[in-house]
Amino acid sequence: MPILKAYRRKLARNLKSKFRLVVLNDQTLEEKFALRLTPMNLLVFGGTFALSLITITLYLIAFTPIREYIPGYADVNMRRSMVNMTLKTDTLLGKVAAQEHFIENMMRVINGQADSTKPTRKQVAEQLYDSIHHLEKSEADSQLRLQIEGGDRYALDGGTEKAFSSGIGSYSFFTPLKGSVTTKFNTAQKHYGIDIVSGPNEVIKSALDGTVVIANFTSETGYVIGVQHSNNLFTLYKHNSALLKNVGDYVKAGEVIAVIGNTGEYSSGPHLHFELWFNGSPVNPLDYISF
Repeated sequence: MPILKAYRRKLARNLKSKFRLVVLNDQTLEEKFALRLTPMNLLVFGGTFALSLITITLYLIAFTPIREYIPGYADVNMRRSMVNMTLKTDTLLGKVAAQEHFIENMMRVINGQADSTKPTRKQVAEQLYDSIHHLEKSEADSQLRLQIEGGDRYALDGGTEKAFSSGIGSYSFFTPLKGSVTTKFNTAQKHYGIDIVSGPNEVIKSALDGTVVIANFTSETGYVIGVQHSNNLFTLYKHNSALLKNVGDYVKAGEVIAVIGNTGEYSSGPHLHFELWFNGSPVNPLDYISF
């Protein structure tokens, strides 16, 4: 115990011992600089310097962009931006897929082809009368069901097409062109619209409010303009002599969009070929518009 106390006293004396640091001129031995230090001062100075260095390093890592170069220490804003970019990418991919599907439908409309994904009459009948399957059938019910299905199966006026286009009845269409209907709607002959003959240089008007999505020329149908309306309604105007609107233009019902003509290989005289589409399927314009 006395030895330990003696060692502590000796250590305390050594820490408090004063030393003089002198800088001399090597040639003249002239004193240039002198500094009086103790081991305790050196320890305090070294500890303070080390603590300051650690503090500065932590500050640089926490509050400067240098931290982004440390593996596994990503910026919070960068992470948020990456998440937003991922969400936007997914949204863009969905929009691109929808746009491609829309373009495919438009190409079928331009080429005069019906939507190949349209359900059959049997499928529509099963959807319309699906609730009957959950009821107890009597003989009278079965006979009534056979009569209804049989009438729908042999209907010549496109019963299922009307079932699909039942939502169109609430719209008030503007007559695109006043004239005589020379060729009517006939899906069996792949004539998905009606032909209207009128006087020369008569103007064609939009049937509803919408946006022009097609305005071009094809060798078969001549100058063609198509307008996309709300509720998946689409109108197409073919064989025009001139188009007065461009793709992207918004038009109101009754606004002039083209001039009647005789362009295209499928045209046999000045007339308008008008088509009305609903949910990608053609419907008879005469059921909803008076020409």
